[in-house]
Amino acid sequence: MVAGFNVKVSVWRVSFVTGDDAVGGAVTTGTYAYTDIDARIEEIPVDAVFLQQPGIETVQAYRMTIKPSTLTIYQRDEIEITWPPEHRLYGDRMRVMGDAHSSFHPREERGYLVLNLTRSVRAHANQ
Repeated sequence: MVAGFNVKVSVWRVSFVTGDDAVGGAVTTGTYAYTDIDARIEEIPVDAVFLQQPGIETVQAYRMTIKPSTLTIYQRDEIEITWPPEHRLYGDRMRVMGDAHSSFHPREERGYLVLNLTRSVRAHANQ
């Protein structure tokens, strides 16, 4: 594992099957795009205004740094933490909302990819 990184992740590529299900709804499916990727995840503090809003779901925001920078990760892909098993977000999926590449040359080993992630969770409920 790369020094300073604290998790391993898998990247899910979400797609839609051509054709609808029996009642006319879209059929969502997905496959692994990448597995066993070194990453570092940090939670972004939520603004107090969002905490005051009533509702069923709240959005949690995260920033993730991934190596290598040559991976092709799209917005709306999903990231799943697969290691360590005792991590509080283990097995949860977060959606990629945006990405930024480092300024290093693509073949430079020091390159990395920074992802902005969100995860919706139920608020004000017995979870």
